[in-house]
Amino acid sequence: MTQEHRPSPTPERAIYGYVLYLASYIGLGLYLVWAYIPDSWLSAIGLTYWPQKYWAVALPVYLCVIILLFYLTYLGLIFINTTPLTSVNIITDSHANTQDPGPLPPDAIPPLRDLDIVEVNRLLYLDR
Repeated sequence: MTQEHRPSPTPERAIYGYVLYLASYIGLGLYLVWAYIPDSWLSAIGLTYWPQKYWAVALPVYLCVIILLFYLTYLGLIFINTTPLTSVNIITDSHANTQDPGPLPPDAIPPLRDLDIVEVNRLLYLDR
């Protein structure tokens, strides 16, 4: 029998969450030590292999620019894939349900269906 996935908290999720919580604070602490403490102090306590301080500033900036470019690219893809307003394809497509249900009892609710553009224009714009 397979285990059903539930969103409720379990002990395993609590442990994983706590480990990720601690790892994020340890990573932040290491980053701040690397970024703010001078290299002479770090080498005095025996920590000699660190990336250049340039990357302490450049890496967050690069990540922010990448996120911004991701959003702009996603927006551009949406504009490219959207049909223009003059296209006939925005009126209907192959998934439209335009079948007439036929005669219904007087108190029945008609089934959900798409209206044909001719019927919509006749109902909205034709003088009675």
